[in-house]
Amino acid sequence: MASNNETVIKFDSVFFEYVHPKLILDDVTFNVRSWKKITIMGQNGAWKSTIFKLITWELKPKIGKIHTPSWTTIATAFQVMPKEDKQLTVRDYFRKYKKALETENIDKEIMEVLRAVNLTTSLDKKINDFSWGQQARLLLAAALIQNPDILLLDEPTNNLDKDWIYHLEDFLKEYKNTVLVISHDAEFLNSFTDWVLYLDVHTKQVEQYVWNYYDVVEQVSRKIEKENMANARMKKEAEDKMAQANTFAHKWGKLRAVAKKLKTEAENLKENIWDKRKEDKAIKDFTIECQEWIGWEILKINSVWVVENWEMTQKKVDKVLRKDTHMLLSAPNWMWKSTFLNALAKWEAEGVKIWEWVKIGYYTQDFHNLDFENTTYDELRKYWPNLTEQDFRAQAARMLIDWEMMKTKIGHLSEWQKGLVAFCALIFQKPWLLILDEPTNHINFRHIPVIAKALDEYTGAMILVSHVDEFVWSIRIDDYLDLDQL
Repeated sequence: MASNNETVIKFDSVFFEYVHPKLILDDVTFNVRSWKKITIMGQNGAWKSTIFKLITWELKPKIGKIHTPSWTTIATAFQVMPKEDKQLTVRDYFRKYKKALETENIDKEIMEVLRAVNLTTSLDKKINDFSWGQQARLLLAAALIQNPDILLLDEPTNNLDKDWIYHLEDFLKEYKNTVLVISHDAEFLNSFTDWVLYLDVHTKQVEQYVWNYYDVVEQVSRKIEKENMANARMKKEAEDKMAQANTFAHKWGKLRAVAKKLKTEAENLKENIWDKRKEDKAIKDFTIECQEWIGWEILKINSVWVVENWEMTQKKVDKVLRKDTHMLLSAPNWMWKSTFLNALAKWEAEGVKIWEWVKIGYYTQDFHNLDFENTTYDELRKYWPNLTEQDFRAQAARMLIDWEMMKTKIGHLSEWQKGLVAFCALIFQKPWLLILDEPTNHINFRHIPVIAKALDEYTGAMILVSHVDEFVWSIRIDDYLDLDQL
């Protein structure tokens, strides 16, 4: 274990690119010291997760070196449970991620790490039988059982309810080793961050900042504003010199030489203008439409299955969703909200009647209803094949889906890009019943007010699950179904 303030990660003049000439990191140098709680911050498209992959040597730099002490152990808690792990039992899952566990000690060590993430379960239970929130805790536990000197957390609050997020905040404050975190949850980050690495998508550099997360956000914003003001001054000066050069170029004698000099000065100024740095663009305002002629009553819930005393119990319910009715579904993570929503979307929920003419739009946490082998273009086109090419691309562009994303397979997109595709698909579908399972997961916080506005204005029936209070407060909610209170 490293002593306090010892360097445990060093990037030394690192260059990295996935495909030439698409540079991701340009001559990047920085140090990470032991026992620090560090946030990886940057705009969408800054390839923050690439830093993790370089640290763990899943990727190698094209030029430069990445140093970690020989004794250092590193573990990553990923965003999403790998598909190949979902059929493993809990015992086999932890064996996979800590192969050095001796057979006689494995159950004891697993139970200790499960207690650390506040999860009680049989070790013979399959991973796929856990809720999304429980799987998120298993991902963290799989990293912790490796007893790492450096813990990497990639969007750790996704799929977690508020109580567990508070538990995770307290855990990280007390955790003695080095932690690097990627997250869009500003309040969560601010609770423990004492150092920030800011990846600038334009300069391809990594800047280091001390202090809490909110202070750094303000510092970065001021620096960007200052750079943009300097850019504006240089641009104006370059334009003035070029205008003078064009005027003098048609004169005789010495004025032509002056014109040539002015033109050179203007070109030099243009070269010195920094790429204009902006924070992430927000998606444009959008509307999820539904057909005006749909019937009044859309869905009726007579009963639901809930967990009571660790057993599945059927409870009577009397809920009717009509046109322009928004329902918030709430319960702890272990109450199988996602399972219920998935059954609804498949017309398989026992005790629920959905009228046969209803068109359902479903936003899932893991995007399993998107075809990962399709390109983004083909996936979206199947929802609206008759739209003109110009209008189709224009609508996608409003969701920040450019032609590069259009050509990319869904499975190769980042999680936040999949989220944008999923919302774009809902726009094209024009559903009558909208089912949304944690729609803010993976989504940049700048997009969230735009999404909230669209859902607030939606005129069909909607069932929403979300652990983000500020998001829910921005949406009209007409009815509530709390599974924990039945």
